[in-house]
Amino acid sequence: MANFKGRWDFLLAAILFLLAMGAQRADLFAALELQTQSFRQILRMADAERVFPEDKIVFVNQDEAFFEDYGSWPLRRLDLARVAENVEALGGRVMAVDNLFDFPSSYGEDGPTAEKFEGVPGLLLVSQGVVEDGRLIYIKQPVEPINGVARTGYTNVESRSGLSEVISDLRLFPEAIPMENGWPFAVQAVSLYLGETPSYDRETRVLSFGDQLSVQLDQNHRLALDFPSFPAGAQGYVADFGIPVLEMLRLDELEEDEAWELRFWVEDKIVILGDTSEVSHDYFETPVGRLYGVELIGATIATLLAGGPLMPASFGLEAAVALGLLLALVGTGLLQNPAGRLAASLVALGLWAALATVLYVDQGIMLSMAYTGVAAVLSIVLMNIRFYLVERGQKTLIRDAFGQYLSPKVVNILVKDPSRLSLGGEQREMTAFFSDVAGFSSISEQLTPAGLVALLNEYLTAMCDIIAEHEGTVDKFEGDAIIAFWGAPLDQPDHALKACLAAIDMQRYMVDYRKRLEAEGRPLLKVRMGLNSGQILVGNMGSAQRMDYTIMGDAVNLAARLEGVNKFYGSATLISQHTQRLVGDALEVREVDVVRVVGKNEPVTLFEPLARAGELRPEEAALREAFTEARSHYQRRDFPAAVAAFEAVLVKFPGDGPSETLLARSKLYAEAPPPADWDGVFQLTEKG
Repeated sequence: MANFKGRWDFLLAAILFLLAMGAQRADLFAALELQTQSFRQILRMADAERVFPEDKIVFVNQDEAFFEDYGSWPLRRLDLARVAENVEALGGRVMAVDNLFDFPSSYGEDGPTAEKFEGVPGLLLVSQGVVEDGRLIYIKQPVEPINGVARTGYTNVESRSGLSEVISDLRLFPEAIPMENGWPFAVQAVSLYLGETPSYDRETRVLSFGDQLSVQLDQNHRLALDFPSFPAGAQGYVADFGIPVLEMLRLDELEEDEAWELRFWVEDKIVILGDTSEVSHDYFETPVGRLYGVELIGATIATLLAGGPLMPASFGLEAAVALGLLLALVGTGLLQNPAGRLAASLVALGLWAALATVLYVDQGIMLSMAYTGVAAVLSIVLMNIRFYLVERGQKTLIRDAFGQYLSPKVVNILVKDPSRLSLGGEQREMTAFFSDVAGFSSISEQLTPAGLVALLNEYLTAMCDIIAEHEGTVDKFEGDAIIAFWGAPLDQPDHALKACLAAIDMQRYMVDYRKRLEAEGRPLLKVRMGLNSGQILVGNMGSAQRMDYTIMGDAVNLAARLEGVNKFYGSATLISQHTQRLVGDALEVREVDVVRVVGKNEPVTLFEPLARAGELRPEEAALREAFTEARSHYQRRDFPAAVAAFEAVLVKFPGDGPSETLLARSKLYAEAPPPADWDGVFQLTEKG
């Protein structure tokens, strides 16, 4: 559960998915959902088996070419009646006339038309519902005396979204059912075709036609239109499944074989008479492109006759899929690599989209995509914003925490890849560094407080710059003392060498710095340094109110001891055998002595770092050679020879601290030799 601690983005993602489920039930993003439905419906139409039911539905088309020959628009009502009579004569089961009769005929044809319509039992005419605030309040029927001679149905079409004109479903108004002919036009056509009176259960939202057909509607009393496939190369249905209205008007003029051919097209079918001329403007945008109104009616009837193949996914399925996607995104949100996280998120989205598409295309299950998709995209954005904020916070923390005492190079590495920073307590091989100014108490007495602060800041700044240059970490300052380390927070395989080179460069800087201090009349600073390598505990340590990134352990204590040991040997810098072993031949050193420091039983071999490999000055090389030879007498217990040899060294190199220390000790041992079991290790009795 530690991975989820502080993950407010996961909580917000879950809230977004819950809101998406609510929005889906309320159909709030219908415009966007229609776009996803359009894509899936086009894929569904690619199935060769989902063809237009030409054995049940046929069109009689009034097109532009017809009206050019006819000489007027629209088709006169007596001619409409003649078409209806001819369809009846050819055995058409339903004659659905998609022409309005909402105003009296200019030619006084309403009475004769009504008389002819009465002789067509399967006639269906268009009415118009008046909708206010989403409710159908009354139905505007055809004018008298046409009203009442045939069944009617309202053809109101509307988009599910106020932001889109796309027509994707049939809406049933339950409140209109008790009204006279209170059913949609397509429902009435199916009713006439099946010979069953429609009924609707508002509780279960099932539209029934007796025992022959049941169609499930959604929670908004809508039926999603399952548009049949277009014929090859076509963008609609009329061109391939339609009959020119002129042939229906001139039935009595046709040859017998032509009439029989028309009967083949019409007999026992729903015949839809519609206007596809440009002047009618009777066309609508749908998920599969622009269709004429008569084609939209045909697709609606086909959907009803097929039992409403497209069904909204159940709430349980919607919730299960949404939860699965949410969990997948949460999983990707645990990835630290931005590219990997984005790639995994896209894969999760792709699999979800593929599932929604397959369910729609193959099973007719309409899994909402807009709502869950918006929630998913926003969740991905939230997770990446959270990572950005955390990363920015990490970078700020790194710059604030380490910028003062780490080199810009190391800080930049940590900023670019915070994962390389380990701030928790851990044991690792490192090199600890301690330095102290010799006689600082007496120096401070010679200066004013302001002068002391200025000198100390000047000195510490120079030392820290060199430490940073060698990628070290300054732990803390204790007055004039500096505690630093190498090997954390970044892994540094060459931590020992970097630390030793930093010490060499600091001592060389101090040579020039003392000259400047002397010229300025200020006290001279001599610095003692001690370094040791080993297993060190490093990490954030302190109280809940204040913590420091620091080091501790025996290896650290030994480094502190070595800094003090310099006092006994008159040396500037000492390193242990552990550090010398790690630097190997990369550093020129002088082996000084073997001692036991206070509080330790293990002997420590002292080395003085002199220079980088190959950069030893001739006088340094000569001193090392002479000192090593003199010390060899000391190690063999030939103390008189050692005294003579160290005196010779000091003649050539006066003031060499280690030679002075071993000379004094050799004189003591020459007069009072150590025990016979002496192992060459000198026991220090003070910390220094």
